[in-house]
Amino acid sequence: MSGEEGQSGQRIDRWLWFARFMKSRSLASGFVQTGRLRVNGERISKSSRLVRPGDILTFPLGPHIRVVKILGTGTRRGPAPEARLLYEDLSPPAAASETSDRNADAPLPVTRPAGAGRPTKKDRRDIAAWKDGA
Repeated sequence: MSGEEGQSGQRIDRWLWFARFMKSRSLASGFVQTGRLRVNGERISKSSRLVRPGDILTFPLGPHIRVVKILGTGTRRGPAPEARLLYEDLSPPAAASETSDRNADAPLPVTRPAGAGRPTKKDRRDIAAWKDGA
């Protein structure tokens, strides 16, 4: 560990954990080993890779592709506002989903109050009629 500290860089798995992109360091290490992470456009698969301020990370996280510029290396895994100071998000803003536009004309589903129990025979007929009409 002492050799890494003198090189003004930080292991990628530690940085992902400090920046709160991963819940644990072992998850971060496993994510890096999948090969889905790119540092400055270069695909990496070793969690021992050092990252420095100015490096650009590109990786999938959930349904989005994240593009992040590293602004600093962390010394601890602090609260979320402190973690956001470690990077600048360069990801394009999420586009409005087309599915929500297409379904805007669709009728709302039939809802039942919570705790109403099982549907009665009349409720089932109403639901069936609604489904046939949709």
